Amino acid sequence: MKLVTYQVEHKIRVGVVSQDGEWVYPISSVGPEYGTMLEAVKQMSESEKQLLEYASRQEPYTYRGTARLAEVRLLAPIPEPEQDIICLGINYMEHAEESARFRKREFDGKRPFAVYFSKRVNMASADGDKIPAHEGLVDSLDYEAELAFIIGKDARNVPPERVREYIFGYTILNDVSARDVQNRHNQWYFGKSLEGFSPMGPCVLTADSVAYPPCLGIRSYVNGELRQDSNTSKLIFGIDHIVSELSGGMTLKAGTVISTGTPSGVGMGFDPPRFLRAGDEVVCEVEGIGRLTNVVG
Repeated sequence: MKLVTYQVEHKIRVGVVSQDGEWVYPISSVGPEYGTMLEAVKQMSESEKQLLEYASRQEPYTYRGTARLAEVRLLAPIPEPEQDIICLGINYMEHAEESARFRKREFDGKRPFAVYFSKRVNMASADGDKIPAHEGLVDSLDYEAELAFIIGKDARNVPPERVREYIFGYTILNDVSARDVQNRHNQWYFGKSLEGFSPMGPCVLTADSVAYPPCLGIRSYVNGELRQDSNTSKLIFGIDHIVSELSGGMTLKAGTVISTGTPSGVGMGFDPPRFLRAGDEVVCEVEGIGRLTNVVG
């Protein structure tokens, strides 16, 4: 089941997408009264999820306020996260290798510990929004297609075998990065947190829609050229490890967005590097979730 945040007639709504992908039904017309995706994540019961799943299989106009998906403006599923997004760095082995080459460092093939960092998001960008070039500040603009997941209930001291109970759903994040800013400051926070650097969407795929752990194809394209092509089964540190490790020392609040890292094929991995320029179209794709398309401007 796919849930979206969208705008129609100047109103922002949360909706369920029909199974054919053509229509969106406001969840308020189905039954649950949630004004934002964060409210849905925190409060939605299993019976309400089942009701929405049933609604997604019904004929168009069964519910009041039905609209064609192509005729509404999709927003990021969680436009304003309550906290910084938690991200995983170099969490695919081949990306670890290309990252070391870019920094002219030797890579020993060992990744004993996960690398975590945070990404400031005042407002997440939607499918179709521009990626700001930040000319004058950034000269090495890069893309990173990633699978992100959303915590569905407060998680503290969660053992690996119970992590799946805490996952509400999945979405796509383009972890846009300014490589020169990262290198200049010798850390990742600023270079990954500039305005417009967090395209997210186009929907939330609920956790019960795919097998666990998710083994999904993940790809990116720049101006139609395939750049990244991998599978989330190749994560070095999977979702069970991530949630269990982090929740062992902190509470992961419901609504927390965690992005699992990007595979190889980013701009810095080419020789010479192939960074983004104004006018470039970036498409990030994850099997079962959809495509997230943004143009540098």
